[in-house]
Amino acid sequence: MPLRRRRPLLTALVALFVLAGMAVCMLLASQYAQRRALHDESQGVRRQLTLYGQALEQRIDRFRTLPEVLALDAQLRDALTHPLTPAEVDALNRKLEQANGASHSSTLTLINLQGRAIAASNWRDTPNNVGEDYHFRPYVQQALAQGHGRFYGIGLTTGEAGYFLSTAIRGDDGQTLGLVAIKILLTELEREWRQSPDVVLASDAHGVVFLASRDAWRYRLLAPLTPQARQELEATRQYTGQPLTPLGLQVERRVDEGTVLARAQEPPLPGPLLWHTQELAGAGWQLHLLHHADSAIEARRWAAGAAAGLWLALALLVLFVRQRQRLALLRQRSRQELETVLRQHAQELRTAQDGIVQAAREADTGLSRSLQHLPQGVVVIDRDLNLVAWNSRYVELFRFPPELMRVGTPVEALIRHNARRGLLGATPTEDAIQRRLQHLRSGKPHLHESAKSDGTVLEIRGNPLPDGGFVTSYADITSYKNAARELRSLADALELRIAERTRDLDAARREAEAANRYKTRFVAAAVHDLLQPLNAARMFASLLRGHLHDAAGRQVADSIDGALAAQDGILNSLLDISRMESGQLEVHVRDFALGPLLQVMQHNFGIIAASRGLRLRTVGTRYAVRSDEALLRRILQNLVSNAIRYTPRGRVLIGCRRRGRYLRIEVHDQGPGIPESLQREIFEEFRRLGEGHSQDGDRGAGLGLAIVERLGKLLGHEIGLRSELGRGSVFWVCVPLADAAAAPRPAAAGAAAPPEGDQPLQGTTAWYIDDDAPSCEATGALLRRWGCEVPLAGGPQAALDLAAPGNAPQLVLLDVRMGPFHGPDLYDRLCTVWGQAPSVVLVTAERSSTLRRQAAERGWGYLLKPVRPSALRALISQMMLRKQ
Repeated sequence: MPLRRRRPLLTALVALFVLAGMAVCMLLASQYAQRRALHDESQGVRRQLTLYGQALEQRIDRFRTLPEVLALDAQLRDALTHPLTPAEVDALNRKLEQANGASHSSTLTLINLQGRAIAASNWRDTPNNVGEDYHFRPYVQQALAQGHGRFYGIGLTTGEAGYFLSTAIRGDDGQTLGLVAIKILLTELEREWRQSPDVVLASDAHGVVFLASRDAWRYRLLAPLTPQARQELEATRQYTGQPLTPLGLQVERRVDEGTVLARAQEPPLPGPLLWHTQELAGAGWQLHLLHHADSAIEARRWAAGAAAGLWLALALLVLFVRQRQRLALLRQRSRQELETVLRQHAQELRTAQDGIVQAAREADTGLSRSLQHLPQGVVVIDRDLNLVAWNSRYVELFRFPPELMRVGTPVEALIRHNARRGLLGATPTEDAIQRRLQHLRSGKPHLHESAKSDGTVLEIRGNPLPDGGFVTSYADITSYKNAARELRSLADALELRIAERTRDLDAARREAEAANRYKTRFVAAAVHDLLQPLNAARMFASLLRGHLHDAAGRQVADSIDGALAAQDGILNSLLDISRMESGQLEVHVRDFALGPLLQVMQHNFGIIAASRGLRLRTVGTRYAVRSDEALLRRILQNLVSNAIRYTPRGRVLIGCRRRGRYLRIEVHDQGPGIPESLQREIFEEFRRLGEGHSQDGDRGAGLGLAIVERLGKLLGHEIGLRSELGRGSVFWVCVPLADAAAAPRPAAAGAAAPPEGDQPLQGTTAWYIDDDAPSCEATGALLRRWGCEVPLAGGPQAALDLAAPGNAPQLVLLDVRMGPFHGPDLYDRLCTVWGQAPSVVLVTAERSSTLRRQAAERGWGYLLKPVRPSALRALISQMMLRKQ
């Protein structure tokens, strides 16, 4: 078979083998993974079912001794020995009612030897057990015959199902006089079962389900009833009024002892189920647990995918190695063929050269037939510089006259003929002729180009002959030269266009950078001006709450403060986005322990989550990561805040997963989930899905996730999302791991928080200097409320006017940008007047890392507007305590 026909067939066979192998690997891996997952799930189901069985037995054991104790009661025993008067019946009813209330059981009934109830704890109800005939009930027959009885069934009087325990009452002679029975309701146990997503069932010896965590499963048949069993149920009226329909379960295969894989058809349940059965010792009952096997199916899919990937990787590796080997053989074969071709061409060249020499020797007319086929013009001269041979192309190129082209003609005659025609250039004619003759005599090879007056360009190549003489070829390369000139012209034009386009792009880039810088300055200035009145508003809101004494007024004040805080968050978010776009946000990457940062998240957001009825849980970690701690904290704050805002009930979980050399910090919520089509849009500015579930009006502005994505790109951290509608979402950030030993340990706890009240601030003299009058008024009132003396709450010029030697305050609260005044420079002038340097807190809207670093170096406090009153009080209290 030809190779070209075999190659497609071979490719098809290889592809078929790879696909078949992949299918086999996927099948084997998926079966193994499913068996393993089902076995693990079965172990968990078995343990869970054991706990359910223990709970059922413990609930029954609580009441097991009560009938035995009541059977020893003398009053009950005496009541069974003679006919009772109405007064005696009433006394018995009340006694049983009192015993039933103490034990919290359902019903206590006293039954005589004929099976009729003579007293009951439910005597007040209508209907009640008093006077009812229960002789056909198994628990009555068992107690009268064996001393004890038990039975589960639907009550004939109340219609409520329950578990009956009975004990015979015997006289002094040992004869059975009657019995006392207790009915235990198990509905509370069923309610506990409903908290589990699994289906929990209890069945009797006939296979009838009498307890179920879901109503649709109760009074179902696990197997068809025999005629004898159906007759027994009808005789005892155990499930009177219930249809006892079959349970539609289709068993697929056995997993292990007591556990099978099944599918529920009636009542319907989606997907495969693990059905585990456990016997209850002594009761003749069975407990069943139906657990969804979705995790096993998922494990099977993952295993199949992993096996397919490994098989394909192995197959590709084998094919790659085989291809390399084949290419190596092809290269070796090609090298051999090329060497053979080169040897052939060399041989042909030597043969052609020998032919030219032989033609030169044998030429009699000078026109050698062996040169006629060559496209170049060729001329051969002997050692005496006389013509030996030439071809017609040589004559055509130089238009030599016929009488000049004779064997033996000196080549000097041809050169002089060309000189007369001006083909030797502008140099003196005799010099040009002698230079060419001397070159031919020297016998050196040469290669050069010559342009004729008609535009023709010739490539002249000369080589000496072995026995003396010279052979020269003339090739017309005019078209090649023209093409080269055109290419050079195109290249020059292209370079010119590239240079012009580069200049245009540079100009556009400079314009865009200038516009971006203008926008950044505008946003910073606008946010600064907006933060000034916002700061005053927050101070006034804090003062307002202290003047309100009713709950409604305080709630309104809290709502105002919450709205101002939300506005503050929006302005800060806009400023952060502006700084990131302009590249002014500084990044300080270092190694640090992640555990303390997660503890801060738990502390800061735990109370907020609890106030909204949520549970916030943080899983601790000992890993250290490499990142900017402040920016990473901002990312996590936005993610946790979003999770709390959009989770109506349930919990929010913060945890970590290791992924090779990276650590993935995840925030899980139980919110409504995000459609897949919108999972990219939520990272855009001002994008919100719904209004969240916040009760305090904090709906957000849709900037949190946009900031998260930009900070992730700035830090080089991958940001991701996984969501399922109706089940919640998982947001995560992937951070590189660091050496835990090299990471600095968290600093020890600082100074203790100021004690309750404002003891550190009592009598403290403070100046508040700001060019915003509302901020001065609000902050001054707030400081006086905390017990401070505030001689000045005004602008910078008022401070300079009031300052005098000896009247320096203990604390200066100072803005930075105040028209022509700069805060730190103003402070230096005031210190010069005072002769001392009091403590300083910079209260500013300037978000400058340089300013923050300068304040830290000088030991000053630093707060950003709008200031939270609690943060201001904590900072100045701490500064006063440290100064003391």
